[in-house]
Amino acid sequence: MPSFRLIPRDERFFDLFVEDAANVLDGARQLEAMLRSFDNPDKAAKKIRDTEHKGDEISHDIGRRLEQTFVTPFDREEIHALISALDDILDLIEEVADTFVLYRIESPTKTSVKQAALVVQACETIHQALSNLRGFKDLDPFIIEVHRIENEGDKLSRSAIAGLFDDGAKTIEVLKWKDVYALLEDTIDKCEDVADLIERIVVKHA
Repeated sequence: MPSFRLIPRDERFFDLFVEDAANVLDGARQLEAMLRSFDNPDKAAKKIRDTEHKGDEISHDIGRRLEQTFVTPFDREEIHALISALDDILDLIEEVADTFVLYRIESPTKTSVKQAALVVQACETIHQALSNLRGFKDLDPFIIEVHRIENEGDKLSRSAIAGLFDDGAKTIEVLKWKDVYALLEDTIDKCEDVADLIERIVVKHA
């Protein structure tokens, strides 16, 4: 017997998830552009902070809608977890940008640029996944891709941190870059957390 609802679920949530993910992706692309050019890091970091504030507004919009909606597309706890995890990605992107400014780093390393590019790839994949979430199916390729990106990022980070102790860099430089590499890796890890959450939602509601 086909299922039906006396009160239809609010489909607008799916559009808001996509909007939120698009904003996170925008922040990731801004970070990569900042590191590739690095001509005005202060200005670039401020732009990323503005993007993070926009993300907060989207999250608050979702939260308000959640309070006013009787039938949601999936569990309220899962919606809270999803928007919180997306916020965490953007918070980390902002922290990476601010760290480059606060540490007065003269120029990014090739590794940090590669890590930023992986953050963009992961955020692009999450955006694609959430754009297809409405049907709760055919999302496995996106989940697998985020895991692949995280594995690549993990290897890159370990190699870079190990290399810091091999090239005779000054202690302060070692500490700076160890923090930067770790933050970028944390950002990629958080993308994987979002992918895992999407996977759990799909399994539960498909």
